[in-house]
Amino acid sequence: MRKHGKLALRAALAAGLLGAGLGAPVPAQAAASDETREVLFVGNNWDGTVDIVTPDAALDRVGRLNVVPDLEERLAEIRLDPIRWAYFVGIRHLIGEGHDQFVDDMYTTPDGRILIVSRPSLADVVGIDTETGELVWRFAVDGQRSDHMALSPDGTEVAVSASTANTVHRLDVNTGEEIGSFPTGDQPHENIYVDGGERIVNASIGTVYTALDAPWLDWTKGQRFVQITDRETGEVIERINMRDKLAEAGYPDMSAAVRPMTFSPDERYVYFQVSFFHGFVEYDLTEDRVTRVAELPIADAVEDLAREEYLLDSAHHGIAMNPAGTDICVAGTMSDYATIVDRETLTPAEPVTTGTKPYWATQSADGDHCFVSWSGTDQVSAISYETGEEVGTVTVGDHPQRMRLGRLPADWSQE
Repeated sequence: MRKHGKLALRAALAAGLLGAGLGAPVPAQAAASDETREVLFVGNNWDGTVDIVTPDAALDRVGRLNVVPDLEERLAEIRLDPIRWAYFVGIRHLIGEGHDQFVDDMYTTPDGRILIVSRPSLADVVGIDTETGELVWRFAVDGQRSDHMALSPDGTEVAVSASTANTVHRLDVNTGEEIGSFPTGDQPHENIYVDGGERIVNASIGTVYTALDAPWLDWTKGQRFVQITDRETGEVIERINMRDKLAEAGYPDMSAAVRPMTFSPDERYVYFQVSFFHGFVEYDLTEDRVTRVAELPIADAVEDLAREEYLLDSAHHGIAMNPAGTDICVAGTMSDYATIVDRETLTPAEPVTTGTKPYWATQSADGDHCFVSWSGTDQVSAISYETGEEVGTVTVGDHPQRMRLGRLPADWSQE
């Protein structure tokens, strides 16, 4: 690992030069254009559909896309391969709560012509024509499962985690061809382009589907760290073990598994969730240390819940900061609430409890609202950053998880 590469990254962070920003909308997606319009894509994991709604408080329905039009063909292939079939069934029962996982993450090309979707149970990433609903391309990831993605700031490529292969692939958005790849820790999860797209941040979460959840068994979860990789060369610049950093700050026995993350506007601080913890952590990237820990409310029904009963080790799963850097939106997954937290005081607003099992949070392009998906009750809420109140809601498909701002052609319609 190059020492000078690590120091260069620290300098860039201190100067606020990480152009994409973990908490900010992707520039390629949010760019204004007379030929396209911005929408919010909601991935319905168990349905294999993506709902499209307006990215505002109204959350008006725009349309829906089937992202598994080739399902029968894929299932026929899987049934002929005993190893693939074993993993397919394993994903259903260990991660999918008895359901197949057909859409984890999604982004669009800048022109809105192609929707790129990672499909965990099918171990692939596909490009779908938003006009016809047909497959434009398909890429089979290494190993047996695909997961979180990220879109580069220039809109030319996606990075996708191949979770059982401990690998991240970089794919051309228009063709699906592999541009490059790099190794990760165990079970790579979230990916984010930073430093103007020159580097990729990946967090590996380990084997969250096992029952070995006691703190003294943490070592069984595998190698988990936040990794910073050079986009072009695939060189690993730095790996940070957050369990060690938390212990140094006086918080022993916390998990090393970093879940969703968001950055401050100057990109000096990263705010992240970790397994089993009801709250989030503030980390100073310039000083390389944990600076504050926000402990948020825990529902009475969860107070005495054993770790083994947590949903894939998630206590909270979903975090997004507003562009002003004053408030943080949090999804309290196990406690069935979402809330806006004042960044300065780490004080939460009154919780929003209109759904169950919230599992993702993302900000609107104008920064006024946070969108939260409720995977247990199949709905999406718009929550005001200013008041902390729910200002809109829409019913979506079965088990919504990831939501991403994207674009469609201006004249796009399913009528």
